[in-house]
Amino acid sequence: MKTIQMTIDENLLDEVDRVTQDLETNRSAFIRNALKLALKQHKMRELEKKHAAGYAKHPVETGEFDLWQDEQVWGAE
Repeated sequence: MKTIQMTIDENLLDEVDRVTQDLETNRSAFIRNALKLALKQHKMRELEKKHAAGYAKHPVETGEFDLWQDEQVWGAE
């Protein structure tokens, strides 16, 4: 684990302190979790961009997935 120094807006820090008390954790743990979540969200956005680019480059053709239509479970009608 590495110790870092950062600058943070006082209002944001006050809010973080309130939440960490509610969650019974500390600033460091809360910020670590927030950073992990932000990185996960960033990765998801990047994957979504790749997915969209792939479909833009190779759009779905009519009937391409018809073979699987009967395999889908749609629940009660």
